[in-house]
Amino acid sequence: MSATRTRPRRATGIEGPVAILGLGLIGGSLARELAARGLEVWGFDADESATRDAYRAGVIARVFDGGLRALEEARTVVLAVPVDAAASLLERAAPHLNAAALVTDVGSTKRSIQSRAAALGLSPVFVGSHPMAGDHRAGWHASRRGLFDGARVDLCRSPETTPDAWKRARALWRAIGAVPAERDATSHDAEMAFASHLPQLLSLALAGTLASRGIPRKRLGGGGRDMTRMAASSVTMWAAILEDNAVPVLDALETCLAQLGALRGAVARRDRSAIEEAFRVGNGWSQDD
Repeated sequence: MSATRTRPRRATGIEGPVAILGLGLIGGSLARELAARGLEVWGFDADESATRDAYRAGVIARVFDGGLRALEEARTVVLAVPVDAAASLLERAAPHLNAAALVTDVGSTKRSIQSRAAALGLSPVFVGSHPMAGDHRAGWHASRRGLFDGARVDLCRSPETTPDAWKRARALWRAIGAVPAERDATSHDAEMAFASHLPQLLSLALAGTLASRGIPRKRLGGGGRDMTRMAASSVTMWAAILEDNAVPVLDALETCLAQLGALRGAVARRDRSAIEEAFRVGNGWSQDD
């Protein structure tokens, strides 16, 4: 399928056309925001219905069927696919990115995609992006405007990244209401193992524990529902993230297991002072904004 629709341009600080490969929650929401600001957005998703619906909604102005030669005219290219698909997609796209002034991704891990960009000679125009705007819902129909309002977006560049590409990456996210922050790829992945990937695993573990005892979600209070919400997250996306970031995630799990072990011991001993101290630590952390 190939079609083109023209749209008026408005100043945004971003140079189009913008090609977004993947129109799920993040890619679709980004496409909606950029289109609303007058950018010419091209799009593709492995789910043909998502691509079709995005075009019919007037969000994407050009549709292509995965033939990546269309990228030869794109000035900004965004990979919005699971982390295990991003590297191979970047490799296939690389021969067609000569016109690109900025290539970025939206994955939850940054080391592997940054390394692949370097191996492909794309470091001068590549900036890794991680918008902290996830949701347990997925797909085009979960995408929406406003998702990035006030959201932090970690940006990871290499020593080879040009000042122009770096400027464009910051402008891209600022234009849609996000707050870009520079991060080193290695420290980013280590922190995300604790701040993002561990909460996902704890939600899964809690859901699995409740399921093993036959306790349905409808029996939970508000806190329990909040804690298990992420158990409904995308299996494909999260399996890829955890595989890619396995070493830092194992560190996070071991650290958490030590905390759980200490709490178990305190409860087993009926050690009220130890339990209260755990709550004091938790209360203090939760109030540290």
